Amino acid sequence: MDAIPAGGLGDPVHDAQQAFRVALEALSRPGRAQALGTPIAGLPLGAAQAHLLLTLTDEDTRVWWQEPSPALQRWLRFHTGARFVADPAQAAFAVVTRPADLPELRRFRGGTAAEPEHSCTLLVEVPSLQGGLSMDAHGPGIPGGVRLAVAGLPEGFWAEWQASHAGFPQGVDIFFTCGAQVLGLPRTTRVGRLQEV
Repeated sequence: MDAIPAGGLGDPVHDAQQAFRVALEALSRPGRAQALGTPIAGLPLGAAQAHLLLTLTDEDTRVWWQEPSPALQRWLRFHTGARFVADPAQAAFAVVTRPADLPELRRFRGGTAAEPEHSCTLLVEVPSLQGGLSMDAHGPGIPGGVRLAVAGLPEGFWAEWQASHAGFPQGVDIFFTCGAQVLGLPRTTRVGRLQEV
């Protein structure tokens, strides 16, 4: 007999509304960490990553898991109805828990020129939102620019991100999470190596 899935949002309506507001804030103010959620007992996902999944997915959502876990898939299916897909190119959301092994961004759905909104959003759990390679970020919601230094990303990630702008408005959006913190990186954000003074 299958075990009962881990719990979901404590107050589904209020918590989902709050998480949705935080997600929007994270994407509208790229590079600024936001607090999101508290840990869910018995769930091997960070609080922010779990709350985003519970808030942003539903029965029409296809989710790709970097580390497929039947227990986690049952958990999400039980709470939101979201379905598992084995091919990242078919996913609306991707759950990444080993950021150093993040697949190339071009493997994820980037939408089409006519429907760029039909793209994948990556939920990437990292060891820290600071301490990584320092990058200058510019774009909507970033007056004057902001410094990004997300830790744990694979070598070449930022070069991939820069290259993805050639296809704008197509491309992916990313939520970097670390425990109960989330930092948004929408496809509108441009990055470059930080020029130290």
